[in-house]
Amino acid sequence: MNTPRTVLITGGNRGIGYTIAEEFVAAGHRVAVTARSGSGPEGSLTVVADVTDPASVDTAFTTVEAALGPVEVVVANAGITKDVLLMRMTEEDFSSVVDTNLGGAFRVVKRASTNMIRARFGRILLVSSVVGLYGGAGQTNYAASKSALIGFARSLTRELGGRGITANVIAPGFIETDMTAALPDDVQDDYKKVIPAGRYGSAAEVAKTITWLAGDDSAYISGAVIPVDGGLGMGH
Repeated sequence: MNTPRTVLITGGNRGIGYTIAEEFVAAGHRVAVTARSGSGPEGSLTVVADVTDPASVDTAFTTVEAALGPVEVVVANAGITKDVLLMRMTEEDFSSVVDTNLGGAFRVVKRASTNMIRARFGRILLVSSVVGLYGGAGQTNYAASKSALIGFARSLTRELGGRGITANVIAPGFIETDMTAALPDDVQDDYKKVIPAGRYGSAAEVAKTITWLAGDDSAYISGAVIPVDGGLGMGH
């Protein structure tokens, strides 16, 4: 049995983030999620936060700390996409995606790190994407933001590794969500042809990887990129 921890997941009100929160709750941890709207699963505390606003992030942490104790595991999952070809991409298309996906991770991890350093324990988990390494046409903004999390995690590992803190990146591939379910059948079939596993992953498969990386057995893994993509991104 893993030691029960206080866990904060950003963007935990839907999709993969919601499933990650469910998995941590089921494993007996004290779980909080941030959301701009909606709420996390039963058994979790939901705090309203906008990861692009440092004051909002600080308030969310203060609320969680008062209710559940210092955050020991942080999962930077909140992210947005604004897919458009480079020639048509606006400054706002680029800056808003980078500020949410990369800047949001920076703000959340910076705020979490203070207590982690004091406690000499912490698990920092950054949700990237296979696209961060594989690339995606029309996704220069998104891919850049997701790739940047790797340099961020590896620098964190060098800064904080001696204090019992790990920082790892999870790179999901195509995962079964409402978004992928809405794709036409022929498009889905084309995607599945390039995935060696021949299928999409489940959000639970991503969540179980994250809960394992947050647990007692993974203390010597840091600065790693863990793909959960059915082999799609091999060699990247």
